Amino acid sequence: MPAAALERLELAKRTALRVRGTLRRRARRETELSALFDTARDLSALHDLDAVLEAIVRRARQLLGTEVAYLTLLDPERGDTYMRVTDGTVSARFRRLRLSMGAGLAGLVAQTAVPYATGDYFADDRFRHGAEIDAAVREEGLIAILGVPLRVASQVIGVLLAADRAARPFTQEEIALLGSLAAHAAIAIENARLLQETRAALDELSTANTLLRSHSEAVERAAVAHDRMTGLVLRGGGFDDVATEVTEVLGGSLLVLDSAHRPLATVGEVGEVGPETFDAARMSRLLGRTVQRDGLLVASVDVGGEPLCTLVLRREGEVPDTDQRILERAALVTALLLLFRRSVAEAEDRVRGELIDDLINRAAENPESLRDRARRLGVDLDTPHVVVAARHTGSRERAAFWASSQAALGRGLAASRPGEVVLLLEGDAPGEAARRVAADLRASLGSEVTAGAAGPVHAPAEVAPAYHEARRCARALESLGRTGHGASAAELGFMGLLIGDGRDVETFLRTTLGPLADYDARRGTALVRTLSAYFDQGGNLGKTAQALHIHVNTVSQRLDRVASLLGADWHHPHRALELHLALRLHHLRTSP
Repeated sequence: MPAAALERLELAKRTALRVRGTLRRRARRETELSALFDTARDLSALHDLDAVLEAIVRRARQLLGTEVAYLTLLDPERGDTYMRVTDGTVSARFRRLRLSMGAGLAGLVAQTAVPYATGDYFADDRFRHGAEIDAAVREEGLIAILGVPLRVASQVIGVLLAADRAARPFTQEEIALLGSLAAHAAIAIENARLLQETRAALDELSTANTLLRSHSEAVERAAVAHDRMTGLVLRGGGFDDVATEVTEVLGGSLLVLDSAHRPLATVGEVGEVGPETFDAARMSRLLGRTVQRDGLLVASVDVGGEPLCTLVLRREGEVPDTDQRILERAALVTALLLLFRRSVAEAEDRVRGELIDDLINRAAENPESLRDRARRLGVDLDTPHVVVAARHTGSRERAAFWASSQAALGRGLAASRPGEVVLLLEGDAPGEAARRVAADLRASLGSEVTAGAAGPVHAPAEVAPAYHEARRCARALESLGRTGHGASAAELGFMGLLIGDGRDVETFLRTTLGPLADYDARRGTALVRTLSAYFDQGGNLGKTAQALHIHVNTVSQRLDRVASLLGADWHHPHRALELHLALRLHHLRTSP
């Protein structure tokens, strides 16, 4: 064949080869562009970061024709990189591998932020080999490795790598292609991070909005409850009304106690309250907030160190702080109601005290005016009343508060002096009134109270004499060693004759000798005459028999009858003195 023809054939071959190479490069470029387009499409519809990164690693392996591809990410807390996604690996040890900055090819790429490629990993000394890293790479069987950085702005966040299990070079086109995929991977990671932060911010905003709405609702609920309870007080409502409002708002059962732990109001069944509940009340006053104890919520209020009231709530389930604040507001409203009523009571007490002082000191000046003043307080001075004078050593304020309460309940009057309380109470039994006052006031004060009583009185002018007699009676009880008791002058025997203004001899005789006189009248006996002779003869049975002209046995039998009628202690000194005095008075009344 001529040389010219051979030269034309050689030229045509070279041209065909160039055309084929160009077509192959264009086909490969088209494949690469298609892969990059698919990656960008996946990023635009990002729903699962793991799925996108797995797709990028898989495409890197396919496009570069390598046996393995993997992606590592930076761990800011530990300062190293870790395997995030792998494709084509078989070694579990390799998939768990972590590389410190600068160690291995991936560590060098992460540290320098530039691509690195090696055709023979174990023969390349450009990066630091580590025993753990080399062992994992050897176990996976990798020889040729290409790594490019994942960068967000100027910060490296990881490395994308492709590797083969045989030695091979990596071209610039392959490095550029892997770099493009790495850029997409970095975008996917950054978008996922931003999306996660956005979702977290939205979740926080939603949570904050929910909390704010819940807080607003709780504040509004508390304000409504406070307004309702305050409105009740302003409309003249009582403790029962406040307790009902609280349970309507909070639910459960409620017990309202005063300073002495006495019930003021009850709604539902709270159950038994004891020392532990009272300890919780003291803790509540100390802390200024609700205290939970044994399934109960306890809110207590004091003023100047003095307990005023305690609210005990029983409710199933957890009670939020806002509901505890409502209970505390209810306790404050109850305390205000108590203080208001106490102020009203104190004002009324002053009026009642001034009236009883005027009845004692100026009753004769204008009795009709005193009747009118008493009538305005609900007291009718023309009906039977008893006067009680109670002597004590307790708190004057507490005694005055107790006395005013008793006067209001008993439709009477009360006044407090240092060491003494004076009461004008409706009734006609002074002895019973004195004993009740002594017992009840002692329970309130915690100290002994001695009460004397007189009456009944039926007019303003009779109050002053009865008061002085009641005072003398109380002092007589103390003189007799009966501190802490209560009695009327009529109940003190002959001592009552000495202190009483009326000198009621008839009552004294009936109380002392009545059983004997009645027996003599029914049976025609002479028990009174026999007892009188017995005392006159100094208690000598023989002389008594001679004085009466009867047998000694008869005297003994009559004295046995006296013991059965008067009691076995009739001959004891204090009873004998009263009997002897009564017999002398009887003799004086019946003598000509």
